[in-house]
Amino acid sequence: MSGNHYKGHEVSCCIKYFIFGFNILFWLLGMALVGIGLWAWSEKGVLSNISSITDLGGLDPVWLFMVVGGVMFILGFAGCIGALRENTFLLKFFSVFLGIIFFLELTTGVLAFVFKDWIKDQLNLFINNNIRAYRDDIDLQNLIDFTQEYWECCGAFGADDWNLNIYFNCTDGNPSREKCGVPFSCCTKDPAEDVINTQCGYDVRAKLDSEQKDYINVKGCVPQFEKWLQDNLTLVAGIFIGVALLQIFGICLAQNLVSDIEAVRDSWAPSPLSMRRLPLHSSKKSLAYCS
Repeated sequence: MSGNHYKGHEVSCCIKYFIFGFNILFWLLGMALVGIGLWAWSEKGVLSNISSITDLGGLDPVWLFMVVGGVMFILGFAGCIGALRENTFLLKFFSVFLGIIFFLELTTGVLAFVFKDWIKDQLNLFINNNIRAYRDDIDLQNLIDFTQEYWECCGAFGADDWNLNIYFNCTDGNPSREKCGVPFSCCTKDPAEDVINTQCGYDVRAKLDSEQKDYINVKGCVPQFEKWLQDNLTLVAGIFIGVALLQIFGICLAQNLVSDIEAVRDSWAPSPLSMRRLPLHSSKKSLAYCS
């Protein structure tokens, strides 16, 4: 069989190895994120007691690494192996899975815009649940401290939200030294201080409201988050548009490669007349090749 018979039906090496190289990075990054998550769980003893995963009242940040890493690993595997082995099933799985993620992102964005007030209430509930569990998990504690420091906020809508935590509430029966205080991440920062004062929030909520603002950030994290979104709307929109275009680009490349592979396979399919003329061993040749 001459090579001229297949002219015009070739798998593009450029597309094939671009998809392979692009997805192998995601595959490796996904493995790294899952590995970090498993390491964090092992450090906290979760792997030796799986039931402790559900013991937390708030969010365990390790879940973010596990879920994102798992999705990236699955997508990277399907795209990488599918392109390398010219496996149309894996490539179709890759493009469909990527399309579902894109659709979910688009739907989430539309619903978030339509139900802004409901989202605000859920964010308030989410933050308050994590405030209750502040001392239960070191990763959660670091996440809350980072959020309050970055957005210069305290609590969901104010410092009094820390009454929800058993260590910081102002009840008479609270024996904690942190009673009527807030975490150090709520404190206003003095540029002259090189060392963080972890006790700066002690007894601060026992002071008058007018005095508290001299020691801590009195604004809540929900309104500060809204302000941050408004101030960085162009950046946030650019990131979402960039991610969306990247996903659409990946879907188009995968579908293009599938079409090339199927076209080559169809061109290799012999007619009944040629089957009688071809030697038996000729039917075992590779179906797809790249230009």
